[in-house]
Amino acid sequence: MTIDTLENSQQGRELEIELEALEFTSLCPLTGAPDFGRLTIRYVPAEALLELKSLRDYLTSFRERKILQEEVVGAVLDEIVSSAAPRFAEVEGSFNVRGGLTTRARARFGENPFGNAQDRSAR
Repeated sequence: MTIDTLENSQQGRELEIELEALEFTSLCPLTGAPDFGRLTIRYVPAEALLELKSLRDYLTSFRERKILQEEVVGAVLDEIVSSAAPRFAEVEGSFNVRGGLTTRARARFGENPFGNAQDRSAR
């Protein structure tokens, strides 16, 4: 499954987009149990924007996919870069407690012209 895109009609404008999937679900490949979490996607588009229904359908496809939590962010980032060729993209996954531990994983592509999100929130 791929993510569809739309033409970015504002290519001359600096634009950072943040999307959140609050009810992300995948399957643990070791136990088959569901992993629940939140995915945050930040990107700076070039010529294409992510089409949101297609993105939602792509993320929903993980519900039946056995994949480690740490691998999810890389897989989603790879598809975003392949589909939309953004100037910058970042995917962060915050997964619910399993075995007394929470997992947070982040993968990035390119340099964000707006700076690091954590730097901006600290101001």
